[in-house]
Amino acid sequence: MALAAFTTAAPAQEPAQRRKSGIALVLLLPGVLYLILFFLTPLVSLIITSFQAPVEGGDIGQYQAAFQWQNYTDAVAEYWPQIIRSFGYALIATVCALLISYPLAYFIGVKVRRFPLLQNLLMTLVIAPFFISFLLRTLAWKQLLSDDSWFTSSLKALSILPPDAHLTGTPFSVIFGLTYNFIPFMTLPLYSTLERLDTRLLEAGSDLYAGAFTTFRKITIPLSMPGIVSGTLLTFIPAAGDYINASQDFLGSADTSMMGNVIESNFLVLQNYPTAAAMSVILMAVILVIVGFYVKRSGTEDLL
Repeated sequence: MALAAFTTAAPAQEPAQRRKSGIALVLLLPGVLYLILFFLTPLVSLIITSFQAPVEGGDIGQYQAAFQWQNYTDAVAEYWPQIIRSFGYALIATVCALLISYPLAYFIGVKVRRFPLLQNLLMTLVIAPFFISFLLRTLAWKQLLSDDSWFTSSLKALSILPPDAHLTGTPFSVIFGLTYNFIPFMTLPLYSTLERLDTRLLEAGSDLYAGAFTTFRKITIPLSMPGIVSGTLLTFIPAAGDYINASQDFLGSADTSMMGNVIESNFLVLQNYPTAAAMSVILMAVILVIVGFYVKRSGTEDLL
């Protein structure tokens, strides 16, 4: 009797499961089409462009379909300083942003948790730069760091800077701009993690005679690791491909150019589309390798 009831119920469940699967596919279809149209198609086009060869006897900017691996080797051989500089600047800016954002996020998420109004006010101040254009923020720092600004003049008057020192057009100004512009991307994930931190665990560490540093190292940092990983990725990835801060029109110079500046100049000025595409693919590939290794080593593979 029970066997008969089971056999009749099983076929009845199959149409319902099929209907649910069909509904799920219909709901996923717009997102899949969007990814194919605006992500996969441009990516394939970019890879195809990176292998193109110049048209013999053609004008500048005319290329034809080919399988020219030399575009990648030539790009690396010619622009290896920019490649190293891009990831070096991005790494330093990420570390600086972490050192600034972690205490800030800890103070907002843990120390002032009992004061919701103050907490909300501080978080509003953190995200306030998002209400101003990225270009305008960077241009404002160019004005502040220029040789004739009150800020630079004050540093020279206080003998903090030599009289003939320059701030703009230096690695310092580029890294400073990257750090400043991406601090909110570091602070928000850290705050999201630390705000959910159970403070009773910190109290338990104190009860077990652990010092403040030991409690921070053994409890706070491990529990906030998802926020650290998310924040560093959200900072490092766009910083490595940034071309605004390192541009000569903003905080950089010809000696501080990054991969983004190389891609921009080859695509818009030199019309060397294969080299620009090859540099873009190299940037994506290196970032994927670094991110995969970093997430694997940090033990947070579920973030991928």
